[in-house]
Amino acid sequence: MTRHRRRAAPLAVLLVLGLAACAPALPETVVPGSEIVVGWTGSLTSTNASASPTAGNVDVAEMIRADFGDVIDGEFVPDEGFGAVTIVGEDPFTVRYDLAEPAWSDGIPLDAADLLLGWAGASGYFPDAEDADAAEMIPEDAPEVPSIDEFARSIDVTFAQPRIDWQQAVTVPVPAHIVGRIAFGEDDDMAAKQAVIRAIQEGDTAALAKISEVWNTGFEIADPDDLTTERLISSGPFQVDGIEVADERQSVTLVPNPGYRGLVTPKVARIDLVPPGDNPVAAISDVLDVAQVAPTSANRGPIHDLEREDFAVETAHDGTMWSVLLKPSGIFSQKEARTAFIHAVPASGLVERGAGEWASAYTGTTSMVSAPGSRAYDIVNEDSGFTEILGTTDDEPALERERAGVAAGSRVCVLYDRGSDFATGVFSAMREAAAEAGWEAVDCGSDDFDAALDQRRWDAVIARVPIPRTPEQIAVQWGSEGTASITRQADPDRDELIAQLAQTTDVYDAREVLARIEATIVRAAVALPLATNPRVTIVDRDVTGVTARSGVAAPLTYGAVQWETVP
Repeated sequence: MTRHRRRAAPLAVLLVLGLAACAPALPETVVPGSEIVVGWTGSLTSTNASASPTAGNVDVAEMIRADFGDVIDGEFVPDEGFGAVTIVGEDPFTVRYDLAEPAWSDGIPLDAADLLLGWAGASGYFPDAEDADAAEMIPEDAPEVPSIDEFARSIDVTFAQPRIDWQQAVTVPVPAHIVGRIAFGEDDDMAAKQAVIRAIQEGDTAALAKISEVWNTGFEIADPDDLTTERLISSGPFQVDGIEVADERQSVTLVPNPGYRGLVTPKVARIDLVPPGDNPVAAISDVLDVAQVAPTSANRGPIHDLEREDFAVETAHDGTMWSVLLKPSGIFSQKEARTAFIHAVPASGLVERGAGEWASAYTGTTSMVSAPGSRAYDIVNEDSGFTEILGTTDDEPALERERAGVAAGSRVCVLYDRGSDFATGVFSAMREAAAEAGWEAVDCGSDDFDAALDQRRWDAVIARVPIPRTPEQIAVQWGSEGTASITRQADPDRDELIAQLAQTTDVYDAREVLARIEATIVRAAVALPLATNPRVTIVDRDVTGVTARSGVAAPLTYGAVQWETVP
């Protein structure tokens, strides 16, 4: 904002970078003097988010790194200003990553060297291990090194098999010329790029070990000596201008990157990511322009008051969802018993009790593998069979229980996190609904939820789980050998479908395969999806263009280039 804000005096000013007098002019879209202050709980520890993908590093990377596109509501949205990704061969599966004319903030163009370096990092060439020797720089199952066209600034990558994430398989996390200069002591930028290319093409393990050291540690930010201009070079719409630490909490200042050549350029002259304080809702307008909070009974009233005064309040999910999961053994050994119990405890009633005043913020869901609001979810919801199999039934729940061979008064040990108001409310509603159908839902809640979950002394669990975004994540949660499988219900058909999804390159085909995966979970009757877990974004009246996205990756900063202030 253009008004002055009161900020804590920093204990240590780590960096203040001034733009040189000869630097390119700022984009015409930037309003001089404009500033937006954002409540932020992260910290910037590395400008290579590929090597260190912490939440704070990813937040900043979305602002200082351009790429071929982004995932919005589960769908890849290309950035044609950065370049294009196209399939150029089906057998073997080959993809071309072709840059437009992006440049780094120091004026050096992005080219095939940057793409090749990004490919190598994603392919496992640079293990993050202090004791890794040079011979380990090339993975045992190393893929074929891509062919490059330095003049066309593109690389052609051949994969062992088709892959669903082909559009995102190659990114540019760090500048190759900087890596080459640090790793090999090169003074010339083009020579540094060529040194990186040779090391990868020739499989020079000694040279790759030097690159690996820079990749993993060369962009870390741990103390003032690490904050060199080289480490803060940007290819995105913004660049880091300053970092402050006060009371062991970090603030990051970003300003427009004068060399950014994207289709949409920044509109504000400065964005400050600052600690939100103990009460970010109360700080809106006075200290903060934007804040994201979890909805609680304590903040419902204050947030509603802000809505009445025309502050923008938006709800999206945080990448997790609530569900009731059943262990397919003991009382729930038979699918008919599991189905009868799910029918006895309708999701809508459970969510309403758990959410309380925030019920409208919890978006109901019928899927364990997709998120409401995405196009994939619409297909999954339509094709999975959830409504017909596990949805509301006209049968009397008590009669259905009897037909399943479960005696009246049968006990169901229900685990939930006693520290969660939502889970506690869900259990209360479940106990009442289950009792009407002749089940006895026993309170097995725990103050140490994770430990109790691992002990597996429960029959049902009210759990908040990640919404899987990739086939690998689906396999972890729902595969027969899934390391994070709560139900531990194995299904070879589901495993085959997950493997098929991983190699499905067409977005429409992928949605249908995803629906078939969901259908296997529905038929097993081991899960009752409830609702996505909300995150609330509050925006001052003097700021526009702020749109939060659902999920865990940079839910706010991904769209910072669209932010602007109102005069």
